[in-house]
Amino acid sequence: MPVAALELRDGAVAIGGRPVLRHVDLTVPEGQFVALMGANGSGKSTLVRAALGLWPLAQGSVHVYGTPLRRFDDWSRIGFVPQRGAATSGVPSSVYEVVASGRLSRRRLLRPLSREDRRAIAEALEVVGMTDRAKDRSGQLSGGQQQRVLIARALAGGADLLLLDEPTAGVDLANQRALAESLGRVKAAGATVLLVAHELGPLAPLVDRAVVMRHGRIAYDGEPLGDHAGHDTTYGDTHSHHHPAEDIDDRADAVAPLSFPSPEDPR
Repeated sequence: MPVAALELRDGAVAIGGRPVLRHVDLTVPEGQFVALMGANGSGKSTLVRAALGLWPLAQGSVHVYGTPLRRFDDWSRIGFVPQRGAATSGVPSSVYEVVASGRLSRRRLLRPLSREDRRAIAEALEVVGMTDRAKDRSGQLSGGQQQRVLIARALAGGADLLLLDEPTAGVDLANQRALAESLGRVKAAGATVLLVAHELGPLAPLVDRAVVMRHGRIAYDGEPLGDHAGHDTTYGDTHSHHHPAEDIDDRADAVAPLSFPSPEDPR
């Protein structure tokens, strides 16, 4: 039986004492492109961060490639692309430098880039169509271009599982199409993708499966849906009986630190 890339069992998260996720079960098989949809406050971004250990679970468990999250240590296999605005702050750096940072976990500190490092960086830039912008400052790029650079950083590190949190939010149509083309190549190479989105736009043809969140629960899990179906209130709670919960705006997720738990982390 194939090992799932990501599995969340009976997951629950509370923020400030308020429930955000309730009894969530989600399995993402290797090689699948999953769209995680829902309105603001539905819990989709919290689910992704809980799956990475960035939010502690109040109950439940997470397994990554068959290993409990607390014991998983091969983080180069996981690429997390946060919402726009969370990745370009700090010291100014070139596109090449941002992508090269994806190789840090694969080489000794302060050691120069090896031939293998340079090859991986070049290939990642080529996949996302940013080779000609390698010397540009990342902060000068458009939002869609920045997202593609972050995907390249994950690919350069050897990521097999990509988790993207609303990569098309605030991105113009031309850059959405460029992002879709990049992710199409990533998918064709066999990567697993969990995409958080309000609307899919040009990404829709890539989706193998749709999961719709509502009030912190999974209300639908099945065949790909229409672009606005994630907001359709006719979908019932297919995993459990519905209990109204307070909507928690997904912006609450912004307080989560963008660092992964160590193997000793009790989460």
